[in-house]
Amino acid sequence: LFGLDNMLRLGFGPGRARSQLVLRGLASSPPGSNERRIPSMPGGSEAGFPDFVEHWTPQVFKAVGGGLILGTMATSAMAGPVPGAMLGAVTALYWKVGLDDMRQTSQTIRRNFPVLGNARYVLESLRPEIRQYFVESETEAMPFDRPHRSLAYQRAKNSIDTQPFGTKRDVYAEGYEFVTHSMWPKVATEEDSRVIVGGDECRQPYSASRLNISAMSYGALSDNAILALNTGARKGNFYHNTGEGGISRFHLDPGADVVWNIGTGYFGCGQGSTHREFDPVMFRDNATRPTVKMIEIKLSQGAKPAHGGLLPMAKITPMIAEARGLEYPATADCNSPPNHSAFSNSTELCHFIARLREGSDGKPIGIKICVGKPEEFSELLQAMLQTNISPDFITIDGAEGGTGAAPAEFTNSVGMPMHEGLTLAHSMMVGAGIRHKIKLIAAGKVLTGFSMVKTIALGADIMNSARAMMFALGCIQALKCNTNKCPTGITTQDPVLMSGLVVPDKAERVYRFHKKTLHAALEITGALGYNNPGDIKATDVIRRTPAGLRTFEEIYSHVGVEPGALLKGRGPHRLQLAWDLDDGFVQTSYVT
Repeated sequence: LFGLDNMLRLGFGPGRARSQLVLRGLASSPPGSNERRIPSMPGGSEAGFPDFVEHWTPQVFKAVGGGLILGTMATSAMAGPVPGAMLGAVTALYWKVGLDDMRQTSQTIRRNFPVLGNARYVLESLRPEIRQYFVESETEAMPFDRPHRSLAYQRAKNSIDTQPFGTKRDVYAEGYEFVTHSMWPKVATEEDSRVIVGGDECRQPYSASRLNISAMSYGALSDNAILALNTGARKGNFYHNTGEGGISRFHLDPGADVVWNIGTGYFGCGQGSTHREFDPVMFRDNATRPTVKMIEIKLSQGAKPAHGGLLPMAKITPMIAEARGLEYPATADCNSPPNHSAFSNSTELCHFIARLREGSDGKPIGIKICVGKPEEFSELLQAMLQTNISPDFITIDGAEGGTGAAPAEFTNSVGMPMHEGLTLAHSMMVGAGIRHKIKLIAAGKVLTGFSMVKTIALGADIMNSARAMMFALGCIQALKCNTNKCPTGITTQDPVLMSGLVVPDKAERVYRFHKKTLHAALEITGALGYNNPGDIKATDVIRRTPAGLRTFEEIYSHVGVEPGALLKGRGPHRLQLAWDLDDGFVQTSYVT
Protein backbone atom coordinates (compact mmCIF):
# COMPACT_ATOMS: atom_id res chain seq x y z
CA LEU A 1 0.00 0.00 0.00
CA PHE A 2 2.66 2.51 1.01
CA GLY A 3 4.65 1.41 -2.02
CA LEU A 4 1.91 2.96 -4.18
CA ASP A 5 4.30 5.63 -5.34
CA ASN A 6 6.61 2.93 -6.65
CA MET A 7 3.73 1.33 -8.60
CA LEU A 8 2.93 4.63 -10.22
CA ARG A 9 6.58 5.32 -11.05
CA LEU A 10 6.78 1.93 -12.74
CA GLY A 11 3.95 2.84 -15.08
CA PHE A 12 0.97 1.08 -13.53
CA GLY A 13 -1.93 3.44 -14.22
CA PRO A 14 -1.01 6.97 -15.41
CA GLY A 15 2.27 7.84 -17.12
CA ARG A 16 5.31 8.60 -15.00
CA ALA A 17 5.06 12.40 -15.05
CA ARG A 18 1.30 12.24 -14.62
CA SER A 19 1.73 9.81 -11.70
CA GLN A 20 4.07 12.13 -9.87
CA LEU A 21 1.57 14.96 -10.24
CA VAL A 22 -1.17 12.75 -8.84
CA LEU A 23 0.99 11.82 -5.83
CA ARG A 24 1.89 15.44 -5.15
CA GLY A 25 -1.77 16.31 -5.28
CA LEU A 26 -2.60 13.55 -2.82
CA ALA A 27 0.01 14.89 -0.42
CA SER A 28 -1.12 18.50 -0.61
CA SER A 29 -4.94 18.27 -0.57
CA PRO A 30 -6.88 19.30 2.53
CA PRO A 31 -7.19 16.49 5.08
CA GLY A 32 -10.91 16.94 5.54
CA SER A 33 -11.94 16.01 2.00
CA ASN A 34 -13.11 12.50 1.22
CA GLU A 35 -11.58 12.58 -2.22
CA ARG A 36 -8.60 14.63 -3.25
CA ARG A 37 -8.85 16.16 -6.70
CA ILE A 38 -6.07 17.47 -8.89
CA PRO A 39 -7.54 20.72 -10.29
CA SER A 40 -5.59 20.60 -13.50
CA MET A 41 -3.53 18.06 -15.37
CA PRO A 42 -1.59 18.27 -18.63
CA GLY A 43 -4.10 19.06 -21.34
CA GLY A 44 -6.53 20.72 -18.95
CA SER A 45 -8.22 17.51 -17.76
CA GLU A 46 -9.04 16.63 -14.18
CA ALA A 47 -7.99 13.52 -12.35
CA GLY A 48 -8.82 12.16 -8.92
CA PHE A 49 -7.77 9.38 -6.58
CA PRO A 50 -9.82 8.26 -3.56
CA ASP A 51 -8.04 8.99 -0.29
CA PHE A 52 -8.91 5.58 1.20
CA VAL A 53 -5.41 4.90 2.47
CA GLU A 54 -5.18 7.36 5.36
CA HIS A 55 -8.87 6.91 6.26
CA TRP A 56 -8.64 3.12 6.50
CA THR A 57 -8.78 2.14 10.19
CA PRO A 58 -9.73 -0.97 12.18
CA GLN A 59 -13.22 0.53 12.50
CA VAL A 60 -13.51 0.95 8.72
CA PHE A 61 -12.29 -2.64 8.31
CA LYS A 62 -15.11 -3.88 10.55
CA ALA A 63 -17.70 -1.76 8.75
CA VAL A 64 -16.61 -3.14 5.37
CA GLY A 65 -16.64 -6.64 6.81
CA GLY A 66 -20.18 -6.14 8.01
CA GLY A 67 -21.16 -5.02 4.54
CA LEU A 68 -19.60 -8.15 3.08
CA ILE A 69 -21.63 -10.33 5.45
CA LEU A 70 -24.86 -8.61 4.41
CA GLY A 71 -23.82 -8.88 0.76
CA THR A 72 -23.18 -12.60 1.18
CA MET A 73 -26.61 -13.15 2.68
CA ALA A 74 -28.28 -11.14 -0.07
CA THR A 75 -26.35 -12.98 -2.80
CA SER A 76 -27.35 -16.36 -1.38
CA ALA A 77 -30.99 -15.34 -1.30
CA MET A 78 -31.08 -13.79 -4.77
CA ALA A 79 -28.48 -15.69 -6.81
CA GLY A 80 -28.38 -19.09 -5.16
CA PRO A 81 -26.04 -21.01 -2.87
CA VAL A 82 -23.03 -21.26 -5.20
CA PRO A 83 -22.44 -17.50 -5.71
CA GLY A 84 -23.31 -17.02 -2.05
CA ALA A 85 -20.73 -19.61 -1.01
CA MET A 86 -18.06 -17.99 -3.18
CA LEU A 87 -18.70 -14.56 -1.72
CA GLY A 88 -18.90 -16.13 1.74
CA ALA A 89 -15.43 -17.62 1.29
CA VAL A 90 -14.08 -14.20 0.34
CA THR A 91 -15.80 -12.65 3.36
CA ALA A 92 -14.42 -15.29 5.71
CA LEU A 93 -10.90 -14.83 4.33
CA TYR A 94 -11.27 -11.04 4.71
CA TRP A 95 -12.22 -11.39 8.38
CA LYS A 96 -9.56 -14.01 9.06
CA VAL A 97 -6.76 -11.90 7.60
CA GLY A 98 -7.99 -8.69 9.25
CA LEU A 99 -8.41 -10.15 12.71
CA ASP A 100 -4.99 -11.81 12.49
CA ASP A 101 -3.52 -8.45 11.48
CA MET A 102 -5.08 -6.72 14.47
CA ARG A 103 -3.93 -9.41 16.92
CA GLN A 104 -0.29 -9.68 15.82
CA THR A 105 2.26 -7.35 17.42
CA SER A 106 5.27 -7.39 15.13
CA GLN A 107 4.08 -5.18 12.24
CA THR A 108 2.52 -1.79 12.95
CA ILE A 109 1.23 -1.28 9.39
CA ARG A 110 -0.91 -4.43 9.56
CA ARG A 111 -2.31 -3.49 12.99
CA ASN A 112 -3.23 0.02 11.89
CA PHE A 113 -4.47 -0.94 8.41
CA PRO A 114 -5.86 -4.51 8.66
CA VAL A 115 -6.09 -6.41 5.35
CA LEU A 116 -5.19 -3.34 3.30
CA GLY A 117 -1.77 -3.02 4.97
CA ASN A 118 -0.69 -6.41 3.63
CA ALA A 119 -0.41 -4.85 0.19
CA ARG A 120 2.60 -2.91 1.44
CA TYR A 121 4.50 -6.10 2.25
CA VAL A 122 3.49 -7.75 -1.03
CA LEU A 123 4.77 -4.76 -2.98
CA GLU A 124 7.89 -4.63 -0.83
CA SER A 125 8.64 -8.28 -1.59
CA LEU A 126 8.41 -7.57 -5.34
CA ARG A 127 10.28 -4.28 -5.19
CA PRO A 128 13.93 -5.48 -5.27
CA GLU A 129 13.44 -7.47 -8.47
CA ILE A 130 11.47 -4.70 -10.20
CA ARG A 131 14.03 -2.09 -9.22
CA GLN A 132 16.97 -4.29 -10.20
CA TYR A 133 15.75 -4.87 -13.75
CA PHE A 134 13.70 -1.81 -14.65
CA VAL A 135 14.02 1.24 -12.43
CA GLU A 136 17.01 2.69 -10.63
CA SER A 137 20.21 1.89 -8.85
CA GLU A 138 20.11 0.90 -5.20
CA THR A 139 22.01 4.01 -4.11
CA GLU A 140 19.70 6.70 -5.47
CA ALA A 141 17.08 6.92 -2.71
CA MET A 142 17.49 9.72 -0.16
CA PRO A 143 17.99 10.51 2.63
CA PHE A 144 18.78 6.80 3.20
CA ASP A 145 19.13 4.34 0.36
CA ARG A 146 17.58 0.92 0.36
CA PRO A 147 20.66 -1.12 1.37
CA HIS A 148 21.19 0.97 4.50
CA ARG A 149 17.53 0.80 5.51
CA SER A 150 17.49 -2.95 4.87
CA LEU A 151 20.58 -3.44 7.03
CA ALA A 152 18.91 -1.58 9.91
CA TYR A 153 15.75 -3.68 9.53
CA GLN A 154 17.70 -6.95 9.37
CA ARG A 155 19.70 -6.19 12.49
CA ALA A 156 16.66 -4.96 14.40
CA LYS A 157 14.68 -8.08 13.48
CA ASN A 158 17.65 -10.39 14.14
CA SER A 159 17.48 -11.55 10.53
CA ILE A 160 20.42 -12.56 8.36
CA ASP A 161 22.51 -9.44 7.75
CA THR A 162 25.32 -11.02 5.76
CA GLN A 163 25.84 -10.25 2.07
CA PRO A 164 26.32 -12.89 -0.66
CA PHE A 165 28.40 -12.85 -3.84
CA GLY A 166 30.65 -9.90 -3.01
CA THR A 167 30.14 -6.16 -2.83
CA LYS A 168 27.64 -4.45 -5.10
CA ARG A 169 29.59 -1.20 -4.96
CA ASP A 170 31.97 0.03 -7.61
CA VAL A 171 35.21 0.03 -5.64
CA TYR A 172 36.92 2.10 -8.35
CA ALA A 173 34.29 4.84 -8.37
CA GLU A 174 35.07 8.30 -7.02
CA GLY A 175 33.97 8.56 -3.40
CA TYR A 176 34.49 4.87 -2.53
CA GLU A 177 35.81 4.54 1.03
CA PHE A 178 37.51 1.70 2.88
CA VAL A 179 39.74 1.00 5.88
CA THR A 180 43.22 -0.49 5.83
CA HIS A 181 43.16 -3.65 7.92
CA SER A 182 46.09 -5.10 9.83
CA MET A 183 47.92 -8.36 9.25
CA TRP A 184 47.71 -8.83 13.02
CA PRO A 185 44.05 -8.30 14.02
CA LYS A 186 42.96 -8.03 17.64
CA VAL A 187 39.72 -8.32 19.61
CA ALA A 188 37.90 -5.17 20.70
CA THR A 189 35.21 -5.63 23.38
CA GLU A 190 32.28 -3.41 24.32
CA GLU A 191 33.32 -3.29 27.97
CA ASP A 192 36.74 -1.89 27.08
CA SER A 193 35.35 0.55 24.51
CA ARG A 194 33.06 2.62 26.73
CA VAL A 195 33.94 6.30 27.16
CA ILE A 196 34.13 8.16 30.48
CA VAL A 197 32.57 11.62 30.16
CA GLY A 198 33.51 14.17 32.82
CA GLY A 199 36.38 16.61 33.30
CA ASP A 200 38.20 17.79 36.37
CA GLU A 201 35.22 19.78 37.70
CA CYS A 202 32.74 16.93 37.18
CA ARG A 203 31.82 15.04 40.36
CA GLN A 204 29.62 12.39 38.72
CA PRO A 205 31.38 11.20 35.53
CA TYR A 206 29.40 8.94 33.21
CA SER A 207 30.47 5.82 31.32
CA ALA A 208 28.86 6.08 27.86
CA SER A 209 28.41 3.56 25.09
CA ARG A 210 30.02 4.44 21.76
CA LEU A 211 26.54 4.48 20.11
CA ASN A 212 23.43 6.08 21.61
CA ILE A 213 20.00 7.51 20.78
CA SER A 214 20.19 11.05 19.45
CA ALA A 215 17.94 13.93 20.48
CA MET A 216 14.29 13.40 19.50
CA SER A 217 11.66 15.25 21.51
CA TYR A 218 8.50 13.88 23.04
CA GLY A 219 5.74 15.45 21.00
CA ALA A 220 7.67 15.02 17.79
CA LEU A 221 7.73 11.30 18.67
CA SER A 222 4.78 9.40 20.07
CA ASP A 223 4.36 8.03 23.58
CA ASN A 224 5.00 4.48 22.41
CA ALA A 225 8.02 5.44 20.33
CA ILE A 226 9.70 7.12 23.32
CA LEU A 227 8.82 4.16 25.55
CA ALA A 228 10.26 1.66 23.07
CA LEU A 229 13.47 3.64 22.56
CA ASN A 230 14.01 4.07 26.28
CA THR A 231 13.23 0.45 27.06
CA GLY A 232 15.71 -0.71 24.41
CA ALA A 233 18.33 1.70 25.75
CA ARG A 234 17.90 0.35 29.28
CA LYS A 235 18.40 -3.23 28.14
CA GLY A 236 21.41 -2.33 25.97
CA ASN A 237 23.03 0.01 28.55
CA PHE A 238 23.22 3.07 26.31
CA TYR A 239 21.77 6.54 26.79
CA HIS A 240 18.66 8.18 25.39
CA ASN A 241 18.82 11.92 24.59
CA THR A 242 15.50 13.61 25.37
CA GLY A 243 15.60 16.29 22.68
CA GLU A 244 14.66 19.81 23.70
CA GLY A 245 11.01 18.92 24.41
CA GLY A 246 11.72 18.17 28.06
CA ILE A 247 11.79 15.04 30.21
CA SER A 248 8.50 13.18 29.81
CA ARG A 249 7.22 10.31 31.93
CA PHE A 250 7.94 8.12 28.91
CA HIS A 251 11.65 8.95 29.25
CA LEU A 252 11.59 8.08 32.94
CA ASP A 253 9.30 5.07 33.42
CA PRO A 254 11.46 2.43 31.65
CA GLY A 255 14.54 3.58 33.59
CA ALA A 256 17.22 4.02 30.90
CA ASP A 257 20.08 6.50 31.25
CA VAL A 258 18.92 9.91 30.00
CA VAL A 259 20.77 12.89 28.58
CA TRP A 260 18.61 15.94 29.22
CA ASN A 261 18.69 18.34 26.27
CA ILE A 262 17.97 21.97 27.24
CA GLY A 263 17.05 24.28 24.39
CA THR A 264 16.04 27.90 24.19
CA GLY A 265 12.57 27.09 25.56
CA TYR A 266 14.08 25.77 28.83
CA PHE A 267 11.44 23.04 28.95
CA GLY A 268 11.44 21.47 32.38
CA CYS A 269 13.59 24.28 33.77
CA GLY A 270 11.95 27.52 32.68
CA GLN A 271 9.03 29.88 33.13
CA GLY A 272 6.94 31.95 30.73
CA SER A 273 5.14 31.39 27.43
CA THR A 274 6.20 33.72 24.62
CA HIS A 275 9.34 34.70 26.58
CA ARG A 276 10.97 31.78 28.38
CA GLU A 277 13.46 32.27 31.21
CA PHE A 278 15.66 29.77 33.00
CA ASP A 279 14.46 28.64 36.45
CA PRO A 280 17.29 27.20 38.62
CA VAL A 281 14.88 25.57 41.09
CA MET A 282 13.01 23.66 38.37
CA PHE A 283 16.36 22.76 36.82
CA ARG A 284 17.66 21.23 40.03
CA ASP A 285 14.49 19.19 40.52
CA ASN A 286 14.96 17.48 37.15
CA ALA A 287 18.76 17.48 36.93
CA THR A 288 19.18 15.54 40.17
CA ARG A 289 16.92 12.68 39.03
CA PRO A 290 18.91 9.41 39.20
CA THR A 291 18.25 8.49 35.56
CA VAL A 292 19.48 11.88 34.28
CA LYS A 293 23.17 11.19 33.69
CA MET A 294 24.24 14.23 31.63
CA ILE A 295 22.85 17.65 30.65
CA GLU A 296 23.24 19.10 27.15
CA ILE A 297 22.74 22.79 26.32
CA LYS A 298 21.42 22.99 22.76
CA LEU A 299 22.76 25.98 20.84
CA SER A 300 21.74 24.69 17.41
CA GLN A 301 20.80 21.50 15.59
CA GLY A 302 21.83 20.26 12.18
CA ALA A 303 18.39 20.12 10.57
CA LYS A 304 17.61 23.79 11.27
CA PRO A 305 20.60 25.65 12.75
CA ALA A 306 19.89 28.98 14.48
CA HIS A 307 16.14 28.51 13.97
CA GLY A 308 13.55 28.53 16.73
CA GLY A 309 10.06 27.10 16.85
CA LEU A 310 6.54 27.76 18.07
CA LEU A 311 4.20 25.22 19.63
CA PRO A 312 0.63 26.46 19.10
CA MET A 313 -1.55 26.60 22.20
CA ALA A 314 -4.03 24.16 20.62
CA LYS A 315 -1.34 21.45 20.37
CA ILE A 316 -0.31 21.61 24.03
CA THR A 317 -1.72 18.41 25.50
CA PRO A 318 -1.64 17.51 29.21
CA MET A 319 1.30 15.14 28.64
CA ILE A 320 3.29 17.73 26.65
CA ALA A 321 2.56 20.37 29.28
CA GLU A 322 3.80 18.01 31.99
CA ALA A 323 7.02 17.22 30.11
CA ARG A 324 7.79 20.83 29.28
CA GLY A 325 6.78 22.36 32.59
CA LEU A 326 3.95 24.40 31.06
CA GLU A 327 0.61 25.41 32.51
CA TYR A 328 -2.42 23.39 31.45
CA PRO A 329 -4.83 24.36 30.04
CA ALA A 330 -2.47 26.55 28.05
CA THR A 331 -3.32 30.23 27.78
CA ALA A 332 -0.77 31.14 25.07
CA ASP A 333 1.49 29.65 22.41
CA CYS A 334 4.80 28.25 23.63
CA ASN A 335 7.80 29.91 22.02
CA SER A 336 11.27 28.43 21.40
CA PRO A 337 13.30 31.40 20.10
CA PRO A 338 16.49 30.96 18.07
CA ASN A 339 18.63 32.37 20.89
CA HIS A 340 19.00 31.72 24.62
CA SER A 341 17.86 34.26 27.22
CA ALA A 342 20.23 32.95 29.95
CA PHE A 343 23.40 33.99 28.05
CA SER A 344 24.31 36.01 24.98
CA ASN A 345 28.02 35.37 24.35
CA SER A 346 30.72 32.76 24.85
CA THR A 347 31.91 34.02 28.24
CA GLU A 348 28.37 34.03 29.62
CA LEU A 349 27.87 30.52 28.21
CA CYS A 350 30.90 29.28 30.12
CA HIS A 351 29.54 30.69 33.35
CA PHE A 352 26.13 29.13 32.58
CA ILE A 353 27.88 25.76 32.20
CA ALA A 354 29.40 26.19 35.66
CA ARG A 355 25.99 27.15 37.02
CA LEU A 356 24.36 24.00 35.65
CA ARG A 357 27.22 21.83 36.90
CA GLU A 358 26.68 23.13 40.40
CA GLY A 359 22.87 22.85 40.16
CA SER A 360 23.11 19.22 39.06
CA ASP A 361 25.49 18.20 41.85
CA GLY A 362 28.42 17.86 39.49
CA LYS A 363 26.96 15.88 36.58
CA PRO A 364 28.58 16.20 33.13
CA ILE A 365 27.47 19.34 31.29
CA GLY A 366 27.86 19.74 27.54
CA ILE A 367 26.78 21.81 24.58
CA LYS A 368 25.27 20.82 21.24
CA ILE A 369 25.99 22.78 18.06
CA CYS A 370 25.88 22.56 14.33
CA VAL A 371 29.13 24.33 13.42
CA GLY A 372 28.61 27.57 11.54
CA LYS A 373 31.15 30.41 11.60
CA PRO A 374 34.59 28.93 12.45
CA GLU A 375 35.78 32.10 14.13
CA GLU A 376 32.83 31.94 16.56
CA PHE A 377 33.79 28.41 17.58
CA SER A 378 37.32 29.74 18.06
CA GLU A 379 35.95 32.51 20.27
CA LEU A 380 34.13 29.92 22.37
CA LEU A 381 37.30 27.90 22.94
CA GLN A 382 39.22 31.03 23.85
CA ALA A 383 36.50 31.91 26.38
CA MET A 384 36.98 28.47 27.93
CA LEU A 385 40.69 29.15 28.32
CA GLN A 386 40.12 32.63 29.75
CA THR A 387 37.45 31.57 32.28
CA ASN A 388 39.00 28.18 33.00
CA ILE A 389 35.50 26.74 32.55
CA SER A 390 34.87 24.14 29.88
CA PRO A 391 32.07 21.70 29.14
CA ASP A 392 32.54 17.99 29.73
CA PHE A 393 31.43 17.23 26.18
CA ILE A 394 30.51 18.93 22.92
CA THR A 395 28.01 17.38 20.51
CA ILE A 396 28.61 18.19 16.85
CA ASP A 397 25.39 17.85 14.87
CA GLY A 398 25.86 17.67 11.11
CA ALA A 399 23.75 19.65 8.66
CA GLU A 400 22.67 16.32 7.15
CA GLY A 401 20.74 15.65 10.37
CA GLY A 402 17.00 15.17 10.23
CA THR A 403 13.97 16.36 12.15
CA GLY A 404 10.22 16.02 11.98
CA ALA A 405 9.71 19.41 10.37
CA ALA A 406 12.08 22.18 9.33
CA PRO A 407 12.11 25.00 6.74
CA ALA A 408 13.48 23.64 3.46
CA GLU A 409 16.11 26.35 3.15
CA PHE A 410 17.51 25.59 6.62
CA THR A 411 17.48 21.83 6.05
CA ASN A 412 19.16 22.09 2.67
CA SER A 413 21.50 25.07 2.90
CA VAL A 414 22.43 26.14 6.44
CA GLY A 415 25.23 24.75 8.60
CA MET A 416 28.28 22.54 8.13
CA PRO A 417 27.91 18.83 7.37
CA MET A 418 29.19 16.56 10.10
CA HIS A 419 32.55 15.67 8.53
CA GLU A 420 33.58 19.30 8.11
CA GLY A 421 32.11 20.46 11.43
CA LEU A 422 33.59 17.57 13.38
CA THR A 423 37.10 17.86 11.94
CA LEU A 424 37.09 21.63 12.46
CA ALA A 425 35.98 21.30 16.10
CA HIS A 426 38.38 18.44 16.85
CA SER A 427 41.35 20.17 15.22
CA MET A 428 40.69 23.49 16.89
CA MET A 429 40.37 21.85 20.30
CA VAL A 430 43.64 19.96 19.76
CA GLY A 431 45.37 23.15 18.59
CA ALA A 432 44.04 24.98 21.65
CA GLY A 433 45.41 22.29 23.96
CA ILE A 434 42.03 21.38 25.52
CA ARG A 435 40.94 18.35 23.49
CA HIS A 436 41.91 15.94 26.31
CA LYS A 437 39.46 17.68 28.68
CA ILE A 438 36.38 17.50 26.47
CA LYS A 439 34.71 14.50 24.82
CA LEU A 440 33.31 14.93 21.31
CA ILE A 441 29.96 13.41 20.39
CA ALA A 442 28.97 13.37 16.71
CA ALA A 443 25.60 12.94 15.00
CA GLY A 444 24.79 12.79 11.30
CA LYS A 445 23.58 9.67 9.42
CA VAL A 446 25.46 7.21 11.62
CA LEU A 447 23.86 3.85 10.80
CA THR A 448 26.50 1.16 10.24
CA GLY A 449 29.62 -0.05 11.99
CA PHE A 450 31.70 1.42 9.18
CA SER A 451 30.07 4.85 9.57
CA MET A 452 30.96 4.68 13.27
CA VAL A 453 34.59 3.88 12.46
CA LYS A 454 34.76 6.76 9.94
CA THR A 455 33.31 9.18 12.47
CA ILE A 456 35.82 8.13 15.13
CA ALA A 457 38.63 8.55 12.60
CA LEU A 458 37.51 12.16 12.09
CA GLY A 459 37.73 12.93 15.80
CA ALA A 460 34.59 11.70 17.58
CA ASP A 461 34.60 9.79 20.86
CA ILE A 462 30.88 8.93 20.89
CA MET A 463 28.15 8.74 18.24
CA ASN A 464 24.45 9.59 18.45
CA SER A 465 21.93 8.20 15.97
CA ALA A 466 18.32 9.28 15.44
CA ARG A 467 16.94 8.07 12.11
CA ALA A 468 18.73 4.72 12.33
CA MET A 469 16.98 4.15 15.66
CA MET A 470 13.70 5.09 13.96
CA PHE A 471 14.37 2.41 11.32
CA ALA A 472 14.90 -0.02 14.20
CA LEU A 473 11.44 0.98 15.46
CA GLY A 474 9.96 0.18 12.05
CA CYS A 475 10.14 3.53 10.20
CA ILE A 476 9.61 2.93 6.46
CA GLN A 477 10.82 6.40 5.38
CA ALA A 478 7.30 7.39 4.36
CA LEU A 479 8.36 11.05 4.85
CA LYS A 480 5.17 11.92 6.74
CA CYS A 481 6.92 13.06 9.93
CA ASN A 482 5.45 16.57 9.69
CA THR A 483 1.84 15.51 8.97
CA ASN A 484 0.88 13.63 12.17
CA LYS A 485 0.03 10.71 9.87
CA CYS A 486 3.12 8.54 10.31
CA PRO A 487 1.87 5.08 9.29
CA THR A 488 4.21 3.30 11.70
CA GLY A 489 3.07 5.25 14.78
CA ILE A 490 6.49 6.82 15.45
CA THR A 491 6.16 10.54 14.60
CA THR A 492 2.49 11.02 15.40
CA GLN A 493 0.21 11.83 18.31
CA ASP A 494 -2.72 10.04 16.66
CA PRO A 495 -3.78 7.42 19.25
CA VAL A 496 -4.98 4.99 16.58
CA LEU A 497 -1.72 5.04 14.64
CA MET A 498 0.31 5.11 17.84
CA SER A 499 -1.41 1.98 19.15
CA GLY A 500 0.01 -0.01 16.25
CA LEU A 501 3.52 0.41 17.68
CA VAL A 502 3.84 -2.41 20.24
CA VAL A 503 6.39 -1.28 22.81
CA PRO A 504 7.93 -4.61 23.94
CA ASP A 505 8.47 -5.79 20.36
CA LYS A 506 9.97 -2.50 19.14
CA ALA A 507 12.12 -2.09 22.26
CA GLU A 508 13.71 -5.46 21.51
CA ARG A 509 14.41 -4.29 17.95
CA VAL A 510 16.13 -1.14 19.20
CA TYR A 511 18.26 -3.22 21.56
CA ARG A 512 19.25 -5.67 18.80
CA PHE A 513 20.06 -2.93 16.30
CA HIS A 514 22.35 -1.20 18.78
CA LYS A 515 24.04 -4.43 19.81
CA LYS A 516 24.71 -5.67 16.27
CA THR A 517 25.83 -2.28 14.92
CA LEU A 518 28.22 -1.69 17.81
CA HIS A 519 29.52 -5.24 17.39
CA ALA A 520 30.22 -4.55 13.70
CA ALA A 521 32.17 -1.40 14.61
CA LEU A 522 34.20 -3.29 17.18
CA GLU A 523 34.96 -6.06 14.68
CA ILE A 524 36.32 -3.46 12.24
CA THR A 525 38.34 -1.95 15.09
CA GLY A 526 39.92 -5.33 15.78
CA ALA A 527 40.57 -5.85 12.05
CA LEU A 528 42.50 -2.57 12.07
CA GLY A 529 44.76 -4.02 14.76
CA TYR A 530 43.32 -2.10 17.72
CA ASN A 531 41.79 -3.19 21.02
CA ASN A 532 39.90 0.07 21.46
CA PRO A 533 38.05 2.29 18.94
CA GLY A 534 39.77 5.30 20.51
CA ASP A 535 42.97 4.21 18.77
CA ILE A 536 41.50 4.64 15.28
CA LYS A 537 43.26 7.40 13.32
CA ALA A 538 42.45 9.50 10.27
CA THR A 539 45.14 7.58 8.36
CA ASP A 540 43.14 4.35 8.72
CA VAL A 541 40.35 5.42 6.34
CA ILE A 542 40.92 5.96 2.62
CA ARG A 543 38.69 7.60 0.01
CA ARG A 544 39.05 7.46 -3.77
CA THR A 545 39.19 11.07 -5.01
CA PRO A 546 39.72 12.61 -8.48
CA ALA A 547 43.38 12.90 -7.51
CA GLY A 548 43.62 9.23 -6.51
CA LEU A 549 43.51 7.46 -3.14
CA ARG A 550 43.77 9.78 -0.14
CA THR A 551 43.59 9.11 3.60
CA PHE A 552 41.22 11.15 5.72
CA GLU A 553 44.26 12.91 7.17
CA GLU A 554 45.28 13.99 3.66
CA ILE A 555 41.74 15.12 2.79
CA TYR A 556 41.16 16.90 6.11
CA SER A 557 44.75 18.01 6.60
CA HIS A 558 43.98 20.16 9.64
CA VAL A 559 43.31 17.02 11.76
CA GLY A 560 47.09 16.63 11.91
CA VAL A 561 47.50 19.82 13.98
CA GLU A 562 49.91 19.48 16.91
CA PRO A 563 48.52 19.91 20.46
CA GLY A 564 48.70 23.58 21.46
CA ALA A 565 49.95 24.70 18.01
CA LEU A 566 47.25 27.40 17.64
CA LEU A 567 48.34 29.01 20.90
CA LYS A 568 51.85 29.39 19.43
CA GLY A 569 50.64 30.65 16.05
CA ARG A 570 51.88 27.49 14.31
CA GLY A 571 48.60 25.87 13.28
CA PRO A 572 47.53 25.04 9.70
CA HIS A 573 47.02 28.32 7.83
CA ARG A 574 43.22 28.36 7.54
CA LEU A 575 42.74 26.95 11.02
CA GLN A 576 45.07 29.62 12.39
CA LEU A 577 43.06 32.32 10.63
CA ALA A 578 39.89 31.16 12.35
CA TRP A 579 41.68 30.91 15.70
CA ASP A 580 42.90 34.47 15.26
CA LEU A 581 39.25 35.49 14.70
CA ASP A 582 39.90 36.25 11.02
CA ASP A 583 37.41 34.43 8.81
CA GLY A 584 39.11 33.03 5.75
CA PHE A 585 36.60 30.24 5.29
CA VAL A 586 34.74 31.76 2.35
CA GLN A 587 37.98 32.20 0.40
CA THR A 588 39.05 28.57 0.39
CA SER A 589 38.31 25.37 2.24
CA TYR A 590 39.86 24.56 5.62
CA VAL A 591 40.81 21.18 4.23
CA THR A 592 43.39 22.62 1.78
